[in-house]
Amino acid sequence: MIKLGLVFLVLGVCSPFLLQQPIGFGRGLDRESGRVWGGVPLKSSRVTPPAARSLYRSPKQTIALLTEISKTLRSTNPQTTVTRSLQASRAVSKTLQNLASIASETGGAASLPAALRILFENLGGTYVKLGQFIASSPTLFPPEYVSEFVKLLDSTDPIPVAEIKKVIASEVGLDKFTYLDEKPLGSASVSQVHRARVGDRDVVIKVRKPGIEASLKADLSFLYISSVILEFIDPNLKKTSLANIVSDIRESMLGELDFLQEGQKLIEFREFLSREGIQNVIAPEPLMDMSTKKVLVMDYIDGVSMLDKETMEKDGFGGGVGSEQTIITALNTWTMSVLSMPWFHADVHAGNLLVTKDGEVAFIDFGITGQISPAIFEAVTNLSAALAAADYRGMAEAMMKMGATEETVDIDKFGRDIERVMMGLSDVSGTVGVSQVGDEIGVSVNVDESELTQVLLDVVAVTEENGLKLPREFGLLVKQTLYFDRYLKILAPDLDVMGDERVNNLGGGGGGGSRGGGDDAPVEVEVIR
Repeated sequence: MIKLGLVFLVLGVCSPFLLQQPIGFGRGLDRESGRVWGGVPLKSSRVTPPAARSLYRSPKQTIALLTEISKTLRSTNPQTTVTRSLQASRAVSKTLQNLASIASETGGAASLPAALRILFENLGGTYVKLGQFIASSPTLFPPEYVSEFVKLLDSTDPIPVAEIKKVIASEVGLDKFTYLDEKPLGSASVSQVHRARVGDRDVVIKVRKPGIEASLKADLSFLYISSVILEFIDPNLKKTSLANIVSDIRESMLGELDFLQEGQKLIEFREFLSREGIQNVIAPEPLMDMSTKKVLVMDYIDGVSMLDKETMEKDGFGGGVGSEQTIITALNTWTMSVLSMPWFHADVHAGNLLVTKDGEVAFIDFGITGQISPAIFEAVTNLSAALAAADYRGMAEAMMKMGATEETVDIDKFGRDIERVMMGLSDVSGTVGVSQVGDEIGVSVNVDESELTQVLLDVVAVTEENGLKLPREFGLLVKQTLYFDRYLKILAPDLDVMGDERVNNLGGGGGGGSRGGGDDAPVEVEVIR
């Protein structure tokens, strides 16, 4: 599965060029049986190796393949296809220059994961999103690729503000805003964000970049076609559901283009805060009457990073709440959302958790959310409780419940292996960052993303060594748990997570409802950015 994932990624990059050539499937027709073998004519139908027999294709299967390819291509703008092919050519050329420069500076060649990450950055758009998928899927891809793609940044040079204004004008109307900051707060592969004002209300405008929808459709169509062709060439790949996985990624990424979905997530989270009576926690309020699929307008929240301990401990900041109570509030809120909401915030890095001058915790950027089945939820619940209690055998038992295995697992050995890995979590370092709220300058310690990912990769490796295969949603949810575990060590090092009554544990602490549903409820993870 791992190697196949890399094959379709590379083939997907090259497919704009490949698809310009005749496909040639169906030309290897066996006269006696009427079957084809991988598109290559069989010299003899009487002596056929077993491997060859497994690759036979009937005319019906070949026609089905061509029909699927034709259907996918019809949904793609031909002009965009040509444009993306030229852009891909330039990206490959730029990547080769980058690799040559690296070789010149270091005296050695870049690794394949590094080369692929650089290529994805140069391709931009879809491939940045795909790289993020790799980084968040340690159970599907090799650790060296996951570690490398964590470095992939979803940031691009901003496009001219004149183009942004055109989108706003056509979708919402520029006259609705009394002020628009022409300098963007950020520019990512799909969108660009600007501060603005509606009357006296400070807001943020998230704008979909022009032409990104056509580019995404073209890129994702090529990836899907590549996976279908691979399954046609080798039917054993169907066991990995390769084409289905790519199809799900394609559907999810295209769904990201509808900013009304993210606006609805904000509404639902705010309703959750109100329903549960959660105090001192906020999320941006979207202005849905001024938002469209291409433009999302929401409140601007002025705050510092959750890990800006120095600022939080200053006299007068946050009403004297302090960093320990602040992280407890954030943890309790996220825990309750997992317990009682149909989805959870799946990207709680320090940049998405802010603290305001009034001491409120702000959850922002609901671009990545996840959903899990009750069965997986229960297992992760037990895992979280065991992690907090340093019960490594309990962690092993919890992982047993969520993993697939055909072998007998030695729980005690598994627990000892997990303990060895988790000891490395205490060594995770941080980086110093500077933040500003008004005239206040603060220094924060941020969690090293690559080191945190390495801990997760080590956990996955240990489970596989002990005969278990974990679902992708495990990595998505547990990574958030590791984030909070690290935040607690930095902001509240003396806190007894299991014994302190202020903490509502995933393992059954008070507050937060319980999730219903049987074990057969569908598992679904959506990645939205």
